[in-house]
Order: sequence, then C-alpha cells, then structure tokens
Amino acid sequence: MFSLLKTDYKKYKKYGGSFFSIIFFTQGFWAIFQYRFASTIYQSKLPNFIKKVLLFICLIWQKIIEITTGISIPASVSIGHSFYIGHFGNIIFNANTSIGNNCNVSQGVTFGVSGTNERRGAPTLMNNVYIGANAVIAGKILIGNNVVVGANSLVNRSVEDNSVVVGVPAKVIKNIEKNPYI
Repeated sequence: MFSLLKTDYKKYKKYGGSFFSIIFFTQGFWAIFQYRFASTIYQSKLPNFIKKVLLFICLIWQKIIEITTGISIPASVSIGHSFYIGHFGNIIFNANTSIGNNCNVSQGVTFGVSGTNERRGAPTLMNNVYIGANAVIAGKILIGNNVVVGANSLVNRSVEDNSVVVGVPAKVIKNIEKNPYI
C-alpha cells in the first residue's frame, strides 16, 4: 500500500503540488489515499469477521470521501502505480474496473458497465492512459497502452495501443508514439 501511495504522491508532486497542498487540499489524492487503504484490506487475508468490520468502516470512509469530493472508487477496483486524478468531481468507477500504471483521469469521468451477454462488463485500461474531462468508458473493453481519450468522448469499443480517440462514439483520429499528457 505505502509503495503505491508513494508513487501516487510523487505524481501529484510532479504536477506542481507541495506536501501541504497535496495532503490537505487535493481531493483526488484524498480519494486515492482512501482507495489504497480500503483496497489493501479488501485484498488481505485477515480473518473474515475482522475483514468485514474493517471493510464496513472503509465503506463509511469511502462515502464521506464520495460526498466531499464527488469521487467514488470502490475497494475492489484494480489501480496500478502512479495514478493521478487531475480535478475532483463526478468521477465514478465501476467496482470491476481495472486500471494499469501511470494513468491520469480528469473530472467528470465514468467507468461503467455496459453491453449484453459476453460483451457485458467493465473496462480495462492498460498503462499510460489519459482520460479527458467528462469522458465515459463503458463496457467490457480494453483501452491499450499510451492512449489519449478526448474530453466528452464515449468509448464503448476497445482501443489499440498508441491511439488518440475522440467523439461519440469515440473514433481513432491519430496514432502517437508516446502519450503527451502523462
């Protein structure tokens, strides 16, 4: 938990925050801190009764963070190292979402369930992915490495590595070698 939290903190620091401002005034970091703590308990091998009590406390803490920041990250979500939430507000993660390393998420983003039959499920994001403001990533889809999702886009199909996608529904408009937003 602490090593992941340290990489998250370093990413916030990289974008210009001081220790004081990150810890006390950065709502995205609050949400990540709460998530990392709850996720550690969720994945632990503690005795069942103790684990359930701690998860209940974490759920109350998550709801306080959700009401305060508008960011909802369930403990069952999988998030890699160096995660960054650029702005607070209206960010929703489905409980089955999986996010790789070194990803950035802007305000208003939804990771949701969509689809039918074998296509029903939550998204998986690989590494170095940037999600623009108010984007919706929905369904059992794979967002490849080094992908930029433009603001206000609806991504409901898988996206190949090194792509920039925009629109409703999102379409590839450009191929890139490295994600310029990370």
